[in-house]
Amino acid sequence: MNIRVVIADDHDVVRRGVRAVLEGHATITIVGEAADGRAALQQVEALDPDVLVLDLVMPLMGGYEVLRHLAERRLRTRVVILSVHAGDAYVVEALRAGAIGYVLKEASASELVDAVQHAARNRQFLSAPLSESRLEAYAMRAKSSPDPYDALSRREREVLELAAQGLTNPEIGKKLAISPRTAETHRANLLRKLGLKGQKELIRFALRRGIVGL
Repeated sequence: MNIRVVIADDHDVVRRGVRAVLEGHATITIVGEAADGRAALQQVEALDPDVLVLDLVMPLMGGYEVLRHLAERRLRTRVVILSVHAGDAYVVEALRAGAIGYVLKEASASELVDAVQHAARNRQFLSAPLSESRLEAYAMRAKSSPDPYDALSRREREVLELAAQGLTNPEIGKKLAISPRTAETHRANLLRKLGLKGQKELIRFALRRGIVGL
Protein backbone atom coordinates (compact mmCIF):
# COMPACT_ATOMS: atom_id res chain seq x y z
CA MET A 1 0.00 0.00 0.00
CA ASN A 2 1.49 3.33 -1.08
CA ILE A 3 0.37 6.17 1.21
CA ARG A 4 0.31 9.58 -0.47
CA VAL A 5 0.87 12.44 2.00
CA VAL A 6 0.67 16.23 2.01
CA ILE A 7 2.51 18.13 4.77
CA ALA A 8 1.12 21.47 6.01
CA ASP A 9 3.12 23.59 8.46
CA ASP A 10 4.19 27.22 8.31
CA HIS A 11 7.74 26.42 9.46
CA ASP A 12 10.02 25.20 6.68
CA VAL A 13 12.29 23.36 9.12
CA VAL A 14 9.30 21.37 10.44
CA ARG A 15 8.15 20.43 6.95
CA ARG A 16 11.67 19.29 6.06
CA GLY A 17 11.87 17.22 9.22
CA VAL A 18 8.51 15.56 8.64
CA ARG A 19 9.39 14.88 5.03
CA ALA A 20 12.70 13.28 6.06
CA VAL A 21 10.96 11.05 8.61
CA LEU A 22 8.14 9.91 6.34
CA GLU A 23 10.19 9.48 3.17
CA GLY A 24 12.34 6.98 5.04
CA HIS A 25 9.51 4.47 4.63
CA ALA A 26 8.98 2.75 1.31
CA THR A 27 5.19 2.77 1.73
CA ILE A 28 4.95 6.57 2.11
CA THR A 29 5.27 9.17 -0.65
CA ILE A 30 5.18 12.93 -0.06
CA VAL A 31 3.14 14.46 -2.88
CA GLY A 32 2.86 18.05 -1.67
CA GLU A 33 3.65 20.70 0.95
CA ALA A 34 1.87 23.83 2.16
CA ALA A 35 2.96 26.74 4.36
CA ASP A 36 -0.52 28.03 5.21
CA GLY A 37 -4.03 26.69 5.68
CA ARG A 38 -5.49 27.84 2.39
CA ALA A 39 -2.63 26.29 0.45
CA ALA A 40 -3.13 23.07 2.42
CA LEU A 41 -6.76 22.94 1.39
CA GLN A 42 -5.83 23.63 -2.24
CA GLN A 43 -3.19 20.89 -2.16
CA VAL A 44 -5.68 18.35 -0.83
CA GLU A 45 -8.27 19.27 -3.44
CA ALA A 46 -5.74 19.14 -6.29
CA LEU A 47 -3.74 16.07 -5.24
CA ASP A 48 -6.29 13.92 -3.38
CA PRO A 49 -3.72 12.52 -0.90
CA ASP A 50 -4.49 9.67 1.48
CA VAL A 51 -3.26 11.65 4.50
CA LEU A 52 -2.74 15.31 5.38
CA VAL A 53 -0.26 16.01 8.20
CA LEU A 54 -1.53 19.34 9.50
CA ASP A 55 -0.41 21.94 12.04
CA LEU A 56 -3.14 23.72 14.02
CA VAL A 57 -1.86 27.30 13.98
CA MET A 58 -0.98 28.62 10.53
CA PRO A 59 -1.39 31.82 8.52
CA LEU A 60 -4.49 32.61 6.42
CA MET A 61 -6.48 29.61 7.64
CA GLY A 62 -5.92 27.65 10.84
CA GLY A 63 -5.93 23.89 11.13
CA TYR A 64 -9.42 23.70 12.62
CA GLU A 65 -10.80 25.71 9.72
CA VAL A 66 -9.05 23.40 7.24
CA LEU A 67 -10.63 20.41 8.97
CA ARG A 68 -14.08 21.95 8.79
CA HIS A 69 -13.70 22.76 5.09
CA LEU A 70 -12.56 19.20 4.37
CA ALA A 71 -15.58 17.83 6.24
CA GLU A 72 -17.99 20.15 4.43
CA ARG A 73 -16.59 19.10 1.05
CA ARG A 74 -16.55 15.43 2.07
CA LEU A 75 -13.04 14.87 0.81
CA ARG A 76 -11.64 11.41 1.50
CA THR A 77 -8.24 12.58 2.84
CA ARG A 78 -7.62 11.62 6.47
CA VAL A 79 -5.99 14.23 8.71
CA VAL A 80 -3.27 13.77 11.32
CA ILE A 81 -2.72 16.84 13.47
CA LEU A 82 0.93 17.55 14.34
CA SER A 83 0.97 20.13 17.13
CA VAL A 84 2.81 21.49 20.15
CA HIS A 85 -0.49 21.72 22.04
CA ALA A 86 -1.19 18.78 24.37
CA GLY A 87 -4.22 20.18 26.20
CA ASP A 88 -7.46 18.20 26.22
CA ALA A 89 -9.37 21.07 24.61
CA TYR A 90 -7.12 21.04 21.55
CA VAL A 91 -7.40 17.28 21.09
CA VAL A 92 -11.17 17.18 21.57
CA GLU A 93 -11.64 20.08 19.18
CA ALA A 94 -9.46 18.43 16.53
CA LEU A 95 -11.36 15.14 16.76
CA ARG A 96 -14.67 16.97 16.73
CA ALA A 97 -13.61 18.83 13.58
CA GLY A 98 -12.71 15.58 11.83
CA ALA A 99 -9.07 14.70 12.56
CA ILE A 100 -8.32 10.99 12.86
CA GLY A 101 -4.91 11.35 14.50
CA TYR A 102 -3.18 13.73 16.91
CA VAL A 103 0.60 13.69 17.32
CA LEU A 104 2.69 16.02 19.45
CA LYS A 105 5.72 17.66 17.86
CA GLU A 106 7.83 16.24 20.67
CA ALA A 107 6.83 12.70 19.66
CA SER A 108 9.24 10.17 18.21
CA ALA A 109 9.63 9.67 14.47
CA SER A 110 8.09 6.21 14.78
CA GLU A 111 4.94 7.67 16.34
CA LEU A 112 4.45 10.02 13.39
CA VAL A 113 4.89 7.14 10.96
CA ASP A 114 2.45 5.02 12.97
CA ALA A 115 -0.08 7.86 12.95
CA VAL A 116 0.11 8.23 9.16
CA GLN A 117 -0.21 4.48 8.64
CA HIS A 118 -3.17 4.31 11.02
CA ALA A 119 -4.85 7.24 9.26
CA ALA A 120 -4.40 5.63 5.85
CA ARG A 121 -6.30 2.62 7.21
CA ASN A 122 -8.98 4.88 8.73
CA ARG A 123 -7.89 4.09 12.28
CA GLN A 124 -7.53 6.67 15.06
CA PHE A 125 -4.17 7.39 16.66
CA LEU A 126 -3.00 9.54 19.59
CA SER A 127 0.52 10.39 20.69
CA ALA A 128 1.74 8.31 23.61
CA PRO A 129 1.68 11.25 26.10
CA LEU A 130 -2.04 11.62 25.37
CA SER A 131 -2.56 7.94 26.26
CA GLU A 132 -4.45 5.44 24.17
CA SER A 133 -6.67 4.75 27.17
CA ARG A 134 -8.05 8.28 26.81
CA LEU A 135 -8.82 7.95 23.09
CA GLU A 136 -12.36 6.68 23.66
CA ALA A 137 -13.01 9.45 26.18
CA TYR A 138 -11.73 12.07 23.73
CA ALA A 139 -13.86 10.64 20.95
CA MET A 140 -16.97 10.54 23.16
CA ARG A 141 -16.49 14.14 24.23
CA ALA A 142 -15.95 15.20 20.65
CA LYS A 143 -19.23 13.55 19.61
CA SER A 144 -21.37 14.44 22.62
CA SER A 145 -20.44 18.05 23.40
CA PRO A 146 -22.02 20.48 20.93
CA ASP A 147 -19.73 22.95 19.22
CA PRO A 148 -21.02 26.52 19.75
CA TYR A 149 -19.10 27.61 16.65
CA ASP A 150 -21.57 25.58 14.56
CA ALA A 151 -24.35 27.90 15.75
CA LEU A 152 -22.72 30.92 14.09
CA SER A 153 -24.00 32.13 10.75
CA ARG A 154 -21.64 32.59 7.82
CA ARG A 155 -21.66 36.35 8.38
CA GLU A 156 -20.98 35.96 12.10
CA ARG A 157 -17.97 33.77 11.29
CA GLU A 158 -16.65 36.44 8.94
CA VAL A 159 -17.11 39.11 11.63
CA LEU A 160 -15.40 36.84 14.19
CA GLU A 161 -12.33 36.44 11.98
CA LEU A 162 -12.06 40.17 11.28
CA ALA A 163 -12.71 41.16 14.90
CA ALA A 164 -10.01 38.74 16.04
CA GLN A 165 -7.61 40.55 13.71
CA GLY A 166 -8.34 43.76 15.63
CA LEU A 167 -10.68 45.49 13.18
CA THR A 168 -13.23 47.92 14.60
CA ASN A 169 -16.93 47.75 13.77
CA PRO A 170 -16.65 50.51 11.12
CA GLU A 171 -13.64 48.72 9.58
CA ILE A 172 -15.50 45.40 9.58
CA GLY A 173 -18.52 47.09 8.03
CA LYS A 174 -16.40 48.56 5.24
CA LYS A 175 -14.70 45.21 4.63
CA LEU A 176 -17.98 43.30 4.40
CA ALA A 177 -20.05 46.07 2.80
CA ILE A 178 -22.41 46.31 5.77
CA SER A 179 -23.15 49.16 8.19
CA PRO A 180 -21.08 49.61 11.38
CA ARG A 181 -24.28 49.04 13.38
CA THR A 182 -24.88 45.72 11.62
CA ALA A 183 -21.27 44.71 12.29
CA GLU A 184 -21.78 45.61 15.95
CA THR A 185 -24.93 43.48 16.09
CA HIS A 186 -23.15 40.48 14.54
CA ARG A 187 -20.28 40.88 17.01
CA ALA A 188 -22.67 40.98 19.97
CA ASN A 189 -24.55 37.94 18.70
CA LEU A 190 -21.45 35.83 18.14
CA LEU A 191 -20.07 36.73 21.57
CA ARG A 192 -23.36 35.62 23.11
CA LYS A 193 -23.48 32.35 21.15
CA LEU A 194 -19.86 31.51 22.03
CA GLY A 195 -20.23 32.55 25.66
CA LEU A 196 -17.39 35.06 25.37
CA LYS A 197 -16.97 38.29 27.30
CA GLY A 198 -15.24 40.96 25.29
CA GLN A 199 -12.43 41.32 22.79
CA LYS A 200 -9.71 39.54 24.79
CA GLU A 201 -11.73 36.33 25.09
CA LEU A 202 -12.72 36.61 21.42
CA ILE A 203 -9.05 36.77 20.40
CA ARG A 204 -8.11 33.84 22.66
CA PHE A 205 -10.95 31.78 21.18
CA ALA A 206 -9.90 32.61 17.62
CA LEU A 207 -6.26 31.71 18.34
CA ARG A 208 -7.17 28.42 20.00
CA ARG A 209 -9.43 27.47 17.12
CA GLY A 210 -6.83 28.45 14.53
CA ILE A 211 -9.17 31.04 12.99
CA VAL A 212 -6.31 33.51 13.12
CA GLY A 213 -2.57 32.86 13.50
CA LEU A 214 -0.12 34.22 16.02
